Formats: sequence, C-alpha cells, structure tokens
Amino acid sequence: MTEHIFTNYDDAANALRIKDLKQSLYDDGEVIMDQVLVCLHGEEHKKRRKLENKIFTRDIFKYYENEVFPKTIDETLEPYKVSGKMDLVDYGFRVLLNLTADFSGVDRPKKSKEETETLLTLLKIFASGATLHHSTRDHEEVKEEVKSALRDFDNQFLKPSIERRKTLIEKKDFENLPSDILTILLVNDDDLNLPYDVLQREIAFYLLAGAQTSIHSLVHVFHEIHEWVTNNPEEKNKMITDPIFVQKCFLESTRLHPSSPIALRKPVCPVKLPNDNEAGLGDSVVIDLYNSNRDKKVFGNDADKFNPHREPPNGQNLYGLSFGLGMHSCIGRNLAAGVNSKPDTDPNNHHYGTVTMILRELISRNAIPDPDDAPKMDDKTKRPNWGYYPIVFSSKR
Repeated sequence: MTEHIFTNYDDAANALRIKDLKQSLYDDGEVIMDQVLVCLHGEEHKKRRKLENKIFTRDIFKYYENEVFPKTIDETLEPYKVSGKMDLVDYGFRVLLNLTADFSGVDRPKKSKEETETLLTLLKIFASGATLHHSTRDHEEVKEEVKSALRDFDNQFLKPSIERRKTLIEKKDFENLPSDILTILLVNDDDLNLPYDVLQREIAFYLLAGAQTSIHSLVHVFHEIHEWVTNNPEEKNKMITDPIFVQKCFLESTRLHPSSPIALRKPVCPVKLPNDNEAGLGDSVVIDLYNSNRDKKVFGNDADKFNPHREPPNGQNLYGLSFGLGMHSCIGRNLAAGVNSKPDTDPNNHHYGTVTMILRELISRNAIPDPDDAPKMDDKTKRPNWGYYPIVFSSKR
C-alpha cells in the first residue's frame, strides 16, 4: 500500500474533489459509522444526501436560529448563573445536544435532568466510536461501549421516536409531523429500504455529528478570541457590538483548527492525483487539512496565526478546507457556521450559525478563561482538542 499525502492547499482542495476517492477516515469506527451518509459513495450517497438535504434549508435554519436556539442557550446556561462558572466543553455538549436531537429526530418526552444526562452520556460514547482512528484508548473496549450504548439508545429514545412518527404518517397527520432526519427516512422508507441497524446508526451519527465538531470548534474559537482581545484590547468593543465580526472570528478559528486534522480517502479504481501520481486500489490518500489551511501562498505570511480581519483569498472560504469540498463536504456546515456575509449584509437579517450564537451570549456575559483553573487538552484522542476548559463570567443576567 502506498500512502499519498497532500499538505498544500491547492493539491488538497483538488484531491477532495476527486469523485473516485472514497471516504475512509471512519473505517476504524465502523461500529457506529458503517453505512451512514458520510461513509457512503457514488449513487447511494447522492440519493440519501439529496433526501436529507431537505432538512438543511434556510427556512428551517431561520426558524431554529430565531425561535428555538435562543431559548435553548438560555435554558442551558441557567444552572451556571449562580456560580458564574462552567466547563465550556461540558456546556458545549449540553447546549448542542438539544439542537442536534431536534434535527436528528430524537424525542425527549420527559425533558428531565436525568433524561438529558442519559442522552449526553450516549452522545459522548458515540463520539468516541466515530473518532476511533485518533483514539488513544483500547479500540476493542471502545467498540463494546458503543454497542452497548446503541442498544440503550434504541430502547430509550429511537424506538419511541419511530413509533410516534409512524403513527402520524399512518394517520396522514402531516401538520404535526416533525421536520427532521428520522421523519425524512421513515416517509421515504419504501424507496430507501434501509435495514434497521443502518437507520439506527444514521440517527445516532446525526445526533453526535452536529454536536461533536461544533463543541471543539466553539472551545477553540473562544480561546482564540480571548488571546486576541488580550493582545488587542481596542477590539473588545467590536466583539460586543459587531456580530458579523464574531462570525468571522469563528470562521478564522475553524480554518486553524479543523475538527479533524486530516481527511482520509481510498480509491475505488485507479485514480490520477493532483501531483500527477496514480493511486491504485489499496492505496491511501491523506489530505492534511491542518497544514493545507495554513498555506502561506493562499492565506498570507501570517497564515498560521489567528487574524479575524483576514480577507478571504479569491474564490476561497475563510474557513479554508475545514468543512470539506466535493461530495463529502459537511452537510451541516450552514447550521454550525451560518452563511458568508457580504459588505452589504444586514446584521439584523443574517444567518450566523449556532456556534456564533453561543459565542455572542458568552461575550455578552464577559466570559473569560478561569484564572484559577487551567484548561487541559483531551488526552483520550490524538486530535488537538480541549478536554476541559473552565470559564467564568461576570454578568449573571
């Protein structure tokens, strides 16, 4: 087997667009990722993505951003208002869990603290399975945990959610039928004919995908903003008054800190690569997102630094390749990151994305890293993510 590695931006971007390169980053995490959307290829991938894209519309995003998510953020912050401190990693899991559950189609009938804790535990176990390629733990032990978590998830959450939707579908009560991934899959069951275990993993994947990547992006950008304002105190007011600037901070941080430092692909047939070499069956193509996003030829001499004033290169995105390109580009990108702003964008009628919304709330509360409690990196993965990031906020409104 030959390993082909791409570390510059142009070659990495072109490699991501090659249709005969199949997703392989999650091969180790088959226990939770087998046959889910992101791992499919060709017509099967195209068909399911086209269907699920019906949930990722601007109207639905607008509804969640204006009606649902502000309440979710405030409710999740409530327990921390008295103490004025929290672990941002843990909070990120909790606040994003609610949104991803709604989008996935996972009902929470009790909405109790115990129910939330159960679902949160399952989410973290699923995440450990999905990122098994970078895990420092015993892989077989993680797989057994995921199998057990899937059984618990199925009995406590998925089966009741399916039954409720099937009842509404049979009654043709479309007015009360939720707009979520599970509903789309059930309504189109005759066409898709998904085995039950695939349906189970697809919903579990959506539950974790919307939260897992955004959580780590949230903590990274919070850290970058704090460092930026410390070194550029004149920018603090801009963080408070200019939401589009906060979104740019998020996009710039996401360029520097992609949720996975690499993308892995394998050929489904002999493929000509951007460097004119050929990748054959059994070869591996490694697309180094971390270093490609820091290519000085594309992003300038300070490409490895956080600079929220950076102008996007011609035809490129501020976030670089972090959300992917081609058929496997992130389906939930606009949910997390919003849409790109323009010089004439109205800040009062703009889709910012979930992470920017959380950031704005934290900034409004004067949140800073806890000076008495140092953050720690996550030692359970090789990914450069924060595992613990305590913060304090002076405003407890």
